[in-house]
Amino acid sequence: MDFDFKAGSLPILVSMPHAGERLPADVAAAMTPCAMTSADTDWHLPRLYEFATAMGASTLAAHQSRYLIDLNRPPEDTNLYPGMDTTGLCPLDTFARQPLYREGAAPDAAEVARRLHTYWQPYHRQLQAELDRLLTMHGAVVLWEAHSIASRVPRFFDGRLPDLNFGTADGASCAPGLADAVMAQAPAAFSTALNGRFKGGYITRRYGQPQRGVHAIQLEMCQCLYMNEPGMEAALLRGADDTPFAFRPDLAARIEPALQAMVQAAAEWVRQ
Repeated sequence: MDFDFKAGSLPILVSMPHAGERLPADVAAAMTPCAMTSADTDWHLPRLYEFATAMGASTLAAHQSRYLIDLNRPPEDTNLYPGMDTTGLCPLDTFARQPLYREGAAPDAAEVARRLHTYWQPYHRQLQAELDRLLTMHGAVVLWEAHSIASRVPRFFDGRLPDLNFGTADGASCAPGLADAVMAQAPAAFSTALNGRFKGGYITRRYGQPQRGVHAIQLEMCQCLYMNEPGMEAALLRGADDTPFAFRPDLAARIEPALQAMVQAAAEWVRQ
């Protein structure tokens, strides 16, 4: 199976579609060396969200790399941010514009269709099935889309991102009270934004149906809050594991309680 799924009892599902690093051997053989680093992975999210399983939330985390197929893109590969640069359903380059495939080896239409069938559709079937199960149990459910990204990615935005970037498709993917309840738990030490550069990807927009009782919210979190980012200041690395992309328990200890409080607030909000 190409994802890890755990069913919970609370009316909340935490989805991590970009948490995977795996590349099938046949696909990897057609890719460039930079693809092997999986640099644009939402690193360590299953570890960071371990509390969600313990508290009774359902969790769904992909195993395969977003370089294989992006589970948070529409199957027809339309741009979610018209007029803005973005990567596609089967990305051809990294966030740093490095090519992912050797010359002439990019996936053709038949290969994209195969990846949709083999990887994209099973993840979405499981996601929909779990939302339906929780909706039947509780009458309403929160879909928490968990993501992370480097705090500086010049290709997509200028300067440094806020620490915690919430997206509700400009208010269309959930009732307004959900974002209020969640963001009220964000400590003042962390900067926040709502529907700024990140408004929620395909999953938030597709499955968020508040009129049906499904309330979706995305959190795009800066990776420097819990791990080593490329380009991280030397002062933050001093005395710590300086391996690229390494998990940093010392940093994570600050953000984990806030994450738990926010997810708990979402579950309590939807139960009320």
